[in-house]
Amino acid sequence: MTAFEPFEDFGDIDEIVERLNDADGGVRRLAVIDLAETARQEVLPHLLAATDDPDVTVRLQVALAFAEFDASEAAGGLVKLVTDEDNSVAQAAADGLEELKDPAAAGLIQPLLDHRSAFVRAAAFRGLRALRSPASLGPALAAMRDEDPDVRAAALGVVAYLKLEETLPSLIGATRDPDAGVRAVAASALSFSSQPAAAAAVAAALGDESWQVRMAAADSLGRLGQASAIDVLMAALSDEYWQVQQKSLIALGKLKAQPAVPAISRLLQSEILALRKEAAAALGEIADPAARDALMEHISDADPDVRKTVHWALTRLG
Repeated sequence: MTAFEPFEDFGDIDEIVERLNDADGGVRRLAVIDLAETARQEVLPHLLAATDDPDVTVRLQVALAFAEFDASEAAGGLVKLVTDEDNSVAQAAADGLEELKDPAAAGLIQPLLDHRSAFVRAAAFRGLRALRSPASLGPALAAMRDEDPDVRAAALGVVAYLKLEETLPSLIGATRDPDAGVRAVAASALSFSSQPAAAAAVAAALGDESWQVRMAAADSLGRLGQASAIDVLMAALSDEYWQVQQKSLIALGKLKAQPAVPAISRLLQSEILALRKEAAAALGEIADPAARDALMEHISDADPDVRKTVHWALTRLG
Protein backbone atom coordinates (compact mmCIF):
# COMPACT_ATOMS: atom_id res chain seq x y z
CA MET A 1 0.00 0.00 0.00
CA THR A 2 1.33 3.45 -0.88
CA ALA A 3 0.66 6.82 0.70
CA PHE A 4 -1.56 7.61 -2.26
CA GLU A 5 -3.89 4.65 -1.82
CA PRO A 6 -6.95 5.13 0.41
CA PHE A 7 -7.51 3.01 3.48
CA GLU A 8 -10.68 1.18 2.58
CA ASP A 9 -11.67 -0.64 5.77
CA PHE A 10 -11.06 -0.80 9.48
CA GLY A 11 -8.85 -3.84 8.95
CA ASP A 12 -6.18 -1.55 7.57
CA ILE A 13 -6.27 0.61 10.69
CA ASP A 14 -6.35 -2.41 12.98
CA GLU A 15 -3.18 -3.73 11.39
CA ILE A 16 -1.43 -0.41 11.93
CA VAL A 17 -2.61 -0.20 15.53
CA GLU A 18 -1.06 -3.59 16.21
CA ARG A 19 2.28 -2.13 15.18
CA LEU A 20 1.91 0.56 17.83
CA ASN A 21 2.63 -2.20 20.36
CA ASP A 22 5.77 -3.44 18.64
CA ALA A 23 8.91 -3.64 20.77
CA ASP A 24 10.84 -1.63 18.16
CA GLY A 25 10.41 2.15 18.52
CA GLY A 26 11.12 2.62 14.83
CA VAL A 27 8.21 0.35 13.93
CA ARG A 28 5.94 2.24 16.31
CA ARG A 29 7.01 5.57 14.78
CA LEU A 30 6.16 4.36 11.27
CA ALA A 31 2.81 3.15 12.57
CA VAL A 32 2.08 6.68 13.81
CA ILE A 33 2.93 8.05 10.36
CA ASP A 34 0.62 5.52 8.70
CA LEU A 35 -2.23 6.35 11.08
CA ALA A 36 -1.89 10.05 10.30
CA GLU A 37 -1.94 9.35 6.57
CA THR A 38 -5.37 7.75 6.86
CA ALA A 39 -6.71 11.22 7.75
CA ARG A 40 -9.52 9.46 9.64
CA GLN A 41 -10.88 10.81 12.89
CA GLU A 42 -11.18 7.28 14.30
CA VAL A 43 -7.40 6.95 14.56
CA LEU A 44 -7.17 9.81 17.07
CA PRO A 45 -7.78 7.66 20.19
CA HIS A 46 -4.88 5.47 19.12
CA LEU A 47 -2.65 8.49 18.62
CA LEU A 48 -3.70 9.77 22.04
CA ALA A 49 -2.59 6.49 23.59
CA ALA A 50 0.77 6.87 21.85
CA THR A 51 1.45 10.15 23.69
CA ASP A 52 2.70 7.95 26.55
CA ASP A 53 5.18 6.08 24.36
CA PRO A 54 8.59 5.79 26.09
CA ASP A 55 10.42 6.59 22.85
CA VAL A 56 10.88 10.32 22.28
CA THR A 57 10.95 9.90 18.48
CA VAL A 58 7.54 8.26 18.63
CA ARG A 59 6.09 11.05 20.78
CA LEU A 60 7.58 13.61 18.41
CA GLN A 61 5.90 11.89 15.48
CA VAL A 62 2.62 11.85 17.39
CA ALA A 63 2.86 15.60 17.94
CA LEU A 64 3.47 16.10 14.23
CA ALA A 65 0.56 13.78 13.42
CA PHE A 66 -1.90 15.70 15.60
CA ALA A 67 -1.13 18.84 13.59
CA GLU A 68 -2.81 17.14 10.62
CA PHE A 69 -6.17 16.97 12.43
CA ASP A 70 -8.42 19.84 13.43
CA ALA A 71 -10.46 18.16 16.13
CA SER A 72 -10.82 18.38 19.90
CA GLU A 73 -9.10 15.00 20.31
CA ALA A 74 -6.08 16.33 18.46
CA ALA A 75 -6.11 19.45 20.62
CA GLY A 76 -6.18 17.25 23.71
CA GLY A 77 -3.11 15.37 22.52
CA LEU A 78 -1.22 18.55 21.73
CA VAL A 79 -2.12 20.00 25.12
CA LYS A 80 -0.60 16.94 26.75
CA LEU A 81 2.55 16.88 24.61
CA VAL A 82 3.31 20.58 24.97
CA THR A 83 4.29 19.77 28.54
CA ASP A 84 6.53 16.88 27.44
CA GLU A 85 9.94 16.65 29.14
CA ASP A 86 11.64 16.58 25.73
CA ASN A 87 12.03 20.03 24.18
CA SER A 88 11.63 18.84 20.59
CA VAL A 89 8.33 17.15 21.39
CA ALA A 90 7.06 20.13 23.35
CA GLN A 91 8.02 22.52 20.53
CA ALA A 92 6.31 20.39 17.89
CA ALA A 93 3.16 20.32 20.02
CA ALA A 94 3.34 24.09 20.52
CA ASP A 95 3.58 24.56 16.75
CA GLY A 96 0.58 22.27 16.31
CA LEU A 97 -1.50 24.28 18.75
CA GLU A 98 -1.06 27.33 16.51
CA GLU A 99 -2.63 25.45 13.60
CA LEU A 100 -5.88 24.54 15.38
CA LYS A 101 -9.06 26.09 13.98
CA ASP A 102 -11.80 24.30 15.94
CA PRO A 103 -13.25 26.79 18.51
CA ALA A 104 -13.91 23.86 20.85
CA ALA A 105 -10.16 23.53 21.32
CA ALA A 106 -10.08 26.74 23.35
CA GLY A 107 -11.56 25.06 26.40
CA LEU A 108 -8.87 22.38 26.31
CA ILE A 109 -6.05 24.87 25.95
CA GLN A 110 -7.08 27.36 28.63
CA PRO A 111 -5.96 25.29 31.65
CA LEU A 112 -2.40 25.64 30.35
CA LEU A 113 -2.53 29.40 30.94
CA ASP A 114 -1.73 28.82 34.60
CA HIS A 115 1.10 26.36 33.97
CA ARG A 116 4.33 26.97 35.89
CA SER A 117 6.34 26.89 32.64
CA ALA A 118 6.53 30.15 30.72
CA PHE A 119 7.07 28.15 27.53
CA VAL A 120 3.78 26.32 28.05
CA ARG A 121 1.88 29.51 28.94
CA ALA A 122 3.17 31.25 25.82
CA ALA A 123 2.34 28.23 23.65
CA ALA A 124 -1.19 28.19 25.05
CA PHE A 125 -1.76 31.84 24.19
CA ARG A 126 -0.38 31.34 20.69
CA GLY A 127 -2.79 28.44 20.27
CA LEU A 128 -5.71 30.54 21.46
CA ARG A 129 -4.88 33.49 19.22
CA ALA A 130 -6.36 32.24 15.95
CA LEU A 131 -9.36 30.68 17.74
CA ARG A 132 -10.56 34.18 18.69
CA SER A 133 -12.29 32.92 21.81
CA PRO A 134 -13.92 35.79 23.77
CA ALA A 135 -13.27 33.79 26.96
CA SER A 136 -9.56 34.21 26.33
CA LEU A 137 -9.65 38.00 26.58
CA GLY A 138 -9.56 38.27 30.37
CA PRO A 139 -6.65 35.85 30.85
CA ALA A 140 -4.77 37.48 27.97
CA LEU A 141 -5.12 40.97 29.42
CA ALA A 142 -3.93 39.68 32.78
CA ALA A 143 -0.97 37.90 31.18
CA MET A 144 0.20 41.13 29.59
CA ARG A 145 1.70 41.70 33.06
CA ASP A 146 3.45 38.31 33.10
CA GLU A 147 7.09 38.34 34.15
CA ASP A 148 8.12 36.53 30.97
CA PRO A 149 8.27 38.64 27.77
CA ASP A 150 7.39 35.70 25.51
CA VAL A 151 4.19 35.16 27.49
CA ARG A 152 3.37 38.86 27.33
CA ALA A 153 3.90 38.90 23.56
CA ALA A 154 1.78 35.78 23.05
CA ALA A 155 -0.99 37.15 25.25
CA LEU A 156 -0.86 40.41 23.32
CA GLY A 157 -1.40 38.39 20.15
CA VAL A 158 -4.68 37.06 21.56
CA VAL A 159 -5.84 40.59 22.39
CA ALA A 160 -4.81 41.82 18.95
CA TYR A 161 -6.69 39.09 17.09
CA LEU A 162 -9.92 39.92 18.90
CA LYS A 163 -9.72 43.50 17.54
CA LEU A 164 -11.81 45.13 20.25
CA GLU A 165 -11.71 48.90 20.68
CA GLU A 166 -12.09 48.40 24.43
CA THR A 167 -8.61 46.88 24.53
CA LEU A 168 -7.00 49.96 22.97
CA PRO A 169 -5.54 51.32 26.26
CA SER A 170 -3.86 47.98 26.96
CA LEU A 171 -2.42 47.79 23.45
CA ILE A 172 -1.13 51.34 23.63
CA GLY A 173 0.41 50.61 27.01
CA ALA A 174 2.21 47.61 25.50
CA THR A 175 4.07 49.91 23.09
CA ARG A 176 6.02 51.01 26.20
CA ASP A 177 6.80 47.48 27.40
CA PRO A 178 10.43 46.98 28.50
CA ASP A 179 10.84 44.18 25.94
CA ALA A 180 11.33 45.14 22.30
CA GLY A 181 9.57 42.02 21.04
CA VAL A 182 6.44 42.94 22.94
CA ARG A 183 6.61 46.53 21.73
CA ALA A 184 6.87 45.32 18.12
CA VAL A 185 3.80 43.11 18.51
CA ALA A 186 1.91 46.02 20.06
CA ALA A 187 2.85 48.36 17.21
CA SER A 188 1.52 45.83 14.72
CA ALA A 189 -1.59 45.09 16.75
CA LEU A 190 -2.75 48.70 16.79
CA SER A 191 -3.26 48.73 13.03
CA PHE A 192 -6.86 47.54 13.43
CA SER A 193 -8.06 50.70 15.17
CA SER A 194 -9.28 53.87 13.50
CA GLN A 195 -8.86 55.87 16.71
CA PRO A 196 -6.38 58.80 16.60
CA ALA A 197 -4.81 57.51 19.82
CA ALA A 198 -3.80 54.30 18.04
CA ALA A 199 -2.14 56.18 15.18
CA ALA A 200 -0.36 58.47 17.65
CA ALA A 201 1.03 55.52 19.61
CA VAL A 202 2.26 53.81 16.46
CA ALA A 203 3.81 57.02 15.17
CA ALA A 204 5.64 57.38 18.48
CA ALA A 205 6.93 53.82 18.04
CA LEU A 206 8.74 54.99 14.91
CA GLY A 207 11.17 56.62 17.33
CA ASP A 208 11.78 53.41 19.29
CA GLU A 209 15.36 52.38 20.04
CA SER A 210 14.74 48.98 18.43
CA TRP A 211 14.75 48.84 14.65
CA GLN A 212 12.34 45.87 14.74
CA VAL A 213 9.82 48.04 16.57
CA ARG A 214 10.34 50.88 14.12
CA MET A 215 9.84 48.47 11.22
CA ALA A 216 6.60 47.17 12.73
CA ALA A 217 5.42 50.72 13.33
CA ALA A 218 6.08 51.77 9.74
CA ASP A 219 4.19 48.77 8.43
CA SER A 220 1.31 49.45 10.80
CA LEU A 221 1.06 53.11 9.79
CA GLY A 222 0.65 52.04 6.19
CA ARG A 223 -2.25 49.80 7.14
CA LEU A 224 -3.85 52.48 9.33
CA GLY A 225 -4.07 54.69 6.26
CA GLN A 226 -4.02 58.06 8.03
CA ALA A 227 -2.46 61.00 6.25
CA SER A 228 -1.25 62.40 9.58
CA ALA A 229 1.50 59.78 9.51
CA ILE A 230 3.13 61.05 6.31
CA ASP A 231 5.65 63.34 8.03
CA VAL A 232 6.98 60.70 10.44
CA LEU A 233 7.17 58.14 7.63
CA MET A 234 9.13 60.58 5.48
CA ALA A 235 11.57 61.04 8.36
CA ALA A 236 11.88 57.27 8.64
CA LEU A 237 13.20 57.12 5.07
CA SER A 238 16.51 58.18 6.61
CA ASP A 239 16.50 55.39 9.19
CA GLU A 240 19.83 53.59 9.62
CA TYR A 241 18.16 50.26 8.91
CA TRP A 242 17.05 49.57 5.36
CA GLN A 243 14.24 47.35 6.61
CA VAL A 244 12.61 50.36 8.27
CA GLN A 245 13.10 52.41 5.12
CA GLN A 246 11.49 49.66 3.06
CA LYS A 247 8.36 49.50 5.23
CA SER A 248 8.16 53.29 5.20
CA LEU A 249 8.28 53.32 1.41
CA ILE A 250 5.46 50.81 1.22
CA ALA A 251 3.41 52.81 3.71
CA LEU A 252 3.93 56.08 1.86
CA GLY A 253 2.85 54.42 -1.37
CA LYS A 254 -0.34 53.17 0.27
CA LEU A 255 -1.01 56.68 1.59
CA LYS A 256 -0.52 58.22 -1.88
CA ALA A 257 1.85 60.65 -0.18
CA GLN A 258 2.65 63.25 -2.84
CA PRO A 259 4.79 65.38 -0.48
CA ALA A 260 7.11 62.39 -0.12
CA VAL A 261 7.89 62.09 -3.85
CA PRO A 262 11.28 63.89 -3.70
CA ALA A 263 12.45 61.86 -0.69
CA ILE A 264 11.25 58.61 -2.25
CA SER A 265 12.92 59.46 -5.55
CA ARG A 266 16.28 59.79 -3.80
CA LEU A 267 16.05 56.17 -2.70
CA LEU A 268 16.06 55.11 -6.34
CA GLN A 269 19.82 55.73 -5.98
CA SER A 270 20.18 53.23 -3.14
CA GLU A 271 22.72 50.42 -3.40
CA ILE A 272 20.11 48.13 -1.88
CA LEU A 273 17.98 46.78 -4.71
CA ALA A 274 15.01 46.10 -2.41
CA LEU A 275 14.88 49.82 -1.64
CA ARG A 276 15.17 50.81 -5.30
CA LYS A 277 12.34 48.46 -6.18
CA GLU A 278 10.09 49.67 -3.35
CA ALA A 279 10.88 53.29 -4.16
CA ALA A 280 9.77 52.74 -7.74
CA ALA A 281 6.67 50.89 -6.56
CA ALA A 282 5.79 53.69 -4.14
CA LEU A 283 6.14 56.30 -6.88
CA GLY A 284 3.86 54.21 -9.05
CA GLU A 285 1.26 54.01 -6.29
CA ILE A 286 1.39 57.76 -5.73
CA ALA A 287 1.27 58.35 -9.51
CA ASP A 288 2.55 61.91 -9.35
CA PRO A 289 3.88 63.09 -12.76
CA ALA A 290 6.64 64.91 -10.87
CA ALA A 291 8.33 61.52 -10.41
CA ARG A 292 8.72 60.90 -14.15
CA ASP A 293 12.25 62.25 -14.55
CA ALA A 294 13.56 60.32 -11.54
CA LEU A 295 11.99 57.12 -12.81
CA MET A 296 13.32 57.62 -16.34
CA GLU A 297 16.85 57.83 -14.95
CA HIS A 298 16.47 54.26 -13.70
CA ILE A 299 14.66 52.70 -16.61
CA SER A 300 17.86 50.75 -17.34
CA ASP A 301 18.59 49.73 -13.75
CA ALA A 302 21.03 46.83 -13.40
CA ASP A 303 18.40 44.70 -11.63
CA PRO A 304 15.57 43.25 -13.78
CA ASP A 305 12.99 43.46 -10.98
CA VAL A 306 13.77 47.13 -10.46
CA ARG A 307 13.54 47.78 -14.21
CA LYS A 308 10.19 46.00 -14.34
CA THR A 309 8.86 48.04 -11.42
CA VAL A 310 10.10 51.29 -12.92
CA HIS A 311 8.32 50.49 -16.20
CA TRP A 312 5.13 49.71 -14.25
CA ALA A 313 5.41 52.97 -12.30
CA LEU A 314 5.83 54.98 -15.50
CA THR A 315 2.62 53.47 -16.92
CA ARG A 316 0.84 54.64 -13.76
CA LEU A 317 1.90 58.23 -14.45
CA GLY A 318 -0.09 58.24 -17.68
